[in-house]
Amino acid sequence: MLDTVASVIRLNDNDNVVVARSALQPGQSIEGGRVTLRAVIPPGHKVATAPIAKGAPVRKYNQIIGFASADIAPGDHVHSHNLAMGDFSRDYAYGSDAKPTAFLPEAERATFQGYMRENGRAGTRNYLGVITSVNCSATVARYIADAFKGDALADYPNVDGVVAIVHGTGCGMADRGEGFGNLQRTLWGYAQHVNFAGVLMLGLGCEVAQIDFMMEAQGLKHSPRLQSMTIQDSGGTRKTVERGVAMLKEMLPAANALRRQTLPASHLTLALQCGGSDGYSGITANPALGAAADLLVRHGGTAILSETPEIYGAEHLLTRRAESRAIGEKLIERIRWWEEYCARNGGSMDNNPSPGNKKGGLTTILEKSLGAAAKGGTTNLRGVYKYAERIDTNGFVFMDTPGYDPCSATGQIAGGGNIICFTTGRGSVFGAKPVPSIKLATNSAMYRRMEEDMDIDCGAILDEGVSVAAMGERIFEKILAVASGERSKSEALGFGDAEFVPWQIGATM
Repeated sequence: MLDTVASVIRLNDNDNVVVARSALQPGQSIEGGRVTLRAVIPPGHKVATAPIAKGAPVRKYNQIIGFASADIAPGDHVHSHNLAMGDFSRDYAYGSDAKPTAFLPEAERATFQGYMRENGRAGTRNYLGVITSVNCSATVARYIADAFKGDALADYPNVDGVVAIVHGTGCGMADRGEGFGNLQRTLWGYAQHVNFAGVLMLGLGCEVAQIDFMMEAQGLKHSPRLQSMTIQDSGGTRKTVERGVAMLKEMLPAANALRRQTLPASHLTLALQCGGSDGYSGITANPALGAAADLLVRHGGTAILSETPEIYGAEHLLTRRAESRAIGEKLIERIRWWEEYCARNGGSMDNNPSPGNKKGGLTTILEKSLGAAAKGGTTNLRGVYKYAERIDTNGFVFMDTPGYDPCSATGQIAGGGNIICFTTGRGSVFGAKPVPSIKLATNSAMYRRMEEDMDIDCGAILDEGVSVAAMGERIFEKILAVASGERSKSEALGFGDAEFVPWQIGATM
């Protein structure tokens, strides 16, 4: 439990920086009077507690978060002006910290109210979807979905809505390789998602991402819940809209006939996300979400950590939890891919912290990653997956995605995520139909400012002395409630129609 009285937060006895709980002033004493501040320290920012010579490592969480770019004295503000990224060796120690998971007996495992599908998987929502193969069919898809707004679904109370899943690619690209593979897995992951009772795939007709070809590649066939059409074959916009609306109306009775039933929490696949992170993210909301993820795993469920650039510098903490060396090495192979990807595009892994992240107190990607990785809890790493690849393993797993939140969440949903927990310190607003998103605030000031968008105030860990474990239990209970039909704040605001962002790799022709 964190000290609710001290003006700074010490995360480990071996650290040479501490974190300001609130704005601190020059001349103020901290650390029991041992350190006098030499500068203004904004909330969430770091202050040195010992001399740090130029080139020496700066430690937080008892881990290296960068190296001093100038001599730093006790009481100095430690941030971008005197802390820089640097390379250092990490001991991956594959599997050294792996241990048996303390699964709960089946009779004691949590349940939720969900929709059981014919394939034995369970949904948390019950939508119909219009999914586009190419940007050229996006407007028509929206016209079709718009026909079901207002009172159009009044006679179908068990249907959550009709959503258009549109994007900006699908043509002007190679029909093979990493980019096409990402798109294909994403589209068909959504088409088969457990939160859709029925799906209409909509194309233009001449695009690279041909629907029939992709269905054949995925081993899929048309059925009452999976239909497709193209604008060119249907005779243009008006005729396509009319036909699309009619096809979805045919799906409505079967979708409405579905009822929620009591199901084990092992059917839940939790997508772990963070965005607009700040200096408190790795202290409050992220470790609390990690505690909730551990609970879900113990109840037989699955938790997906992603955002590969945002575990960079913390990957050695995950490889140590890998169930096998092969799983750990697969994660490191993805890290090496990202290093090469950044290099060939003239970027750097340290480009990831955004201006908002830095304003909130984060300095390097190493520091950001150590906080972000805390969302993954403490259980064994049981699998590493490509972007949008189907998750076929229960427990804690990792999916390779960018750090860009909508793009990352899109891959997690395509892989099978049926509920999202999204931590934020600066105040990200986000939702992702057809999957509910629960927003976790890292600090109480932002929670109060944006309460209409935030579901849980994890700032109580700092302000009220709530333990990380107890906050994790609150989050777990909220996951079960939202999975059972309680609307999250982002759902109440109508988010989710514009957050489908497949990861685009490769040349646009």
